[in-house]
Amino acid sequence: MLTVDFDRLGLHPGDRVLDLGCGAGRHAFEMYRRGADVTAFDQDADELAGVAEMFGAMAQEGQGAADGARAVEGDALHLPFADASFDRVVAAEVLEHIPNDTRAITELVRVLRPGGTIAVTVPRYWPERLCWALSDAYHEVEGGHVRIYRADGLAGQLTQAGLEVTGRDHAHALHAPYWWLKCAVGVDDDANPMVKGYHRLLVWDLMKKPALTRTAEHLLNPILGKSVVLYARKPA
Repeated sequence: MLTVDFDRLGLHPGDRVLDLGCGAGRHAFEMYRRGADVTAFDQDADELAGVAEMFGAMAQEGQGAADGARAVEGDALHLPFADASFDRVVAAEVLEHIPNDTRAITELVRVLRPGGTIAVTVPRYWPERLCWALSDAYHEVEGGHVRIYRADGLAGQLTQAGLEVTGRDHAHALHAPYWWLKCAVGVDDDANPMVKGYHRLLVWDLMKKPALTRTAEHLLNPILGKSVVLYARKPA
């Protein structure tokens, strides 16, 4: 399930890309598949081990260059990379987990080359606010969400850090009701029949990509999209 539009990011084969807070690797794998030189970065060693294993499997299948991807463990506030190391940066659904997001954004800008582009995604304000209202357990967990962003506020932070915001998008409209439902019945109650049924729908949509749900989500994203995506450029 991809949140970032790589065409809007300007991704090209051979680009050096940082995927900050890569998690299980969903964006890193697609960028590697598209021919980018990918650094998947996270603080979770277990997740990174799985990402590295998948990179290896993809290389064996010819889906990327053997030396074109790596998994790196570290701290988003102190990135172990030189200035201007990357052509593109992706930070998808990670800033809301970082208490000092200003420092993290500063580091992202530092390692992005002049003229390079970045995509930052966070939960959209009003769907996220409803989740918080329905359930404390949704966000009051170790490593959970520490803030709710307004898109204009985040755009202001990116601008203040030295970026030019070039575009905005919304994604995953069909996922917003799923999380409201989970928050309403209990975020850990995966056995709830309504939660299970909705989850099956989302898996079916992800695997089959039927025209009905793809069209519905496209039309609903501006209103209901759970994530907001900001695209920005570092001035040359």
